[in-house]
Amino acid sequence: MTEATHTARVFSGVQPTGGLHLGNYLGAVKQFVDLQQTDFETIYCVVDLHAITAGWQGQAQMTQGTREIAAAFLACGMDPKRSILFNQSQVPVHAQLGWVFSCVARLGWMNRMTQFKDKAGKNSEKASLGLYGYPALQAADILAYHATHVPIGDDQRQHLELSRDIATKFNNDFDAPDFFPLPEAMLGGAAPRVVGLRGGT
Repeated sequence: MTEATHTARVFSGVQPTGGLHLGNYLGAVKQFVDLQQTDFETIYCVVDLHAITAGWQGQAQMTQGTREIAAAFLACGMDPKRSILFNQSQVPVHAQLGWVFSCVARLGWMNRMTQFKDKAGKNSEKASLGLYGYPALQAADILAYHATHVPIGDDQRQHLELSRDIATKFNNDFDAPDFFPLPEAMLGGAAPRVVGLRGGT
C-alpha cells in the first residue's frame, strides 16, 4: 500500500429539514466552527438530496429549509473565508458518485444499516429505495472531496464505517490504491448524542 498523500480535509453536512436543533449545534455545528481554527480544510454542505429520502415536501419548503440551515451555520460562526458551504444538489458529482458507490457497495452491507430500520419502522416495505440506499450517497458526499475526517455524532459511526468499506472496495476493484482516503471519525463536540432534555441526563 502506498503512503497516504491526502490533504487533511473535513467534510460534513446537515439536512434542511426542520432547522437546526440543540443536538445539531452541540454535536456538530459548534465543532464545525471550531475546526476553522485548525490546519484542516473545511467543507460543509446542506444535504438536500438526503432530505427527499423521507418524501418530497415541495420546492418552496426545500428552498426555505436550505436557506435557514445556511443562515444558521453563518449565525453560529461559520466563516465563508475559511470554510466552503454549499448546497448538495447543485453539485452533480454527489448523485453521480452515489450511483457508482451503489454499484460498489454490497447488499449485505446495506442490510446491516440500523438507521434504515429505525427510520423505516414497521412499514419498511413502503420505504423508498432512496432511504434504503442513502448511505451510498452519504459515502459519495464524503469521498467526492477526498475528505480525511468527518465530524459525526454517535449515531453516524456505522455510516462512516460503511464509507470506509466502500472506499476500500473501490480502490481495490479499480486498482487505484489510496485513490479515496479512509475517512476518520471526529467524535466530539459538547455532546455527541443529545437524546432529550426532559430527563436531564
